[in-house]
Amino acid sequence: MKSVEVLKQLPALFRYHDVSKFAGNPNVFLTRALMSGSVVRISRSIYLNKLFHDSVRPEEVACYIKTPSYISCEWALNKHGVLGQVPTVCTAVTLAVTSGARDRIEYNGIRVEYSRIKPALFFGFEPAGGFNLATPEKALLDTIYLRGKAPFADELDLSSLRHDKATEFASHFPSTTRVRFEELFKS
Repeated sequence: MKSVEVLKQLPALFRYHDVSKFAGNPNVFLTRALMSGSVVRISRSIYLNKLFHDSVRPEEVACYIKTPSYISCEWALNKHGVLGQVPTVCTAVTLAVTSGARDRIEYNGIRVEYSRIKPALFFGFEPAGGFNLATPEKALLDTIYLRGKAPFADELDLSSLRHDKATEFASHFPSTTRVRFEELFKS
């Protein structure tokens, strides 16, 4: 099979083992595709098919690399219009083991970071066209839980958050997170 035909068969994001379904020698194929610029290596064994899929969002990359995962914290708050600041870090919350530099990648000038969360707190997200996105209530709680505080508290627009939904979500979090969350709503 010719290179172009193999690339036509591959999705925008693919793994090394996907190539072995279409190419006799995946190593040779990937080496040549990387050199020609048809493929970009995103992380270990994960590639972007540039020939037909020039633009893949950082959220899609983040959720593809580690599964299960969803986009949360400042990135999700910005997408929902709760945080006006435009973050430069896309945080993906996952159940997968996270440790050190392997849990940070650069993609199109955006830093993607992974944070592990307890299975009991892995909820409150919805499909958003190629990736999972935390609801605004859950993104705020995740941020307080993972960062110890709300980002740019004076710049948050909490008017679109459903307080009843957020309070129900907060009941699953440790008491320190619940207290900080309630203080935020009181101020």
